[in-house]
Amino acid sequence: MGPIAANMTKAAEEEHAFLYVMRVLMVSFLKGSAPIMAVEVARRAVPGHVRPSFKELEQACRHGGAAAAAPAS
Repeated sequence: MGPIAANMTKAAEEEHAFLYVMRVLMVSFLKGSAPIMAVEVARRAVPGHVRPSFKELEQACRHGGAAAAAPAS
């Protein structure tokens, strides 16, 4: 039961982190931030081990997410 419980805990924590980032994004936008600034605020809320760099985020925003799928050179 231990490994299953650990896996379920990790999945719940990941979902919580995702929903927290979405909440930060929406609240920032609703407070009147420009869309790109709201995205930057949300980027800062992403856990450090998976947070994209500013440059990666900028490329993804400019190229409609296609840059995120392409390998960095």
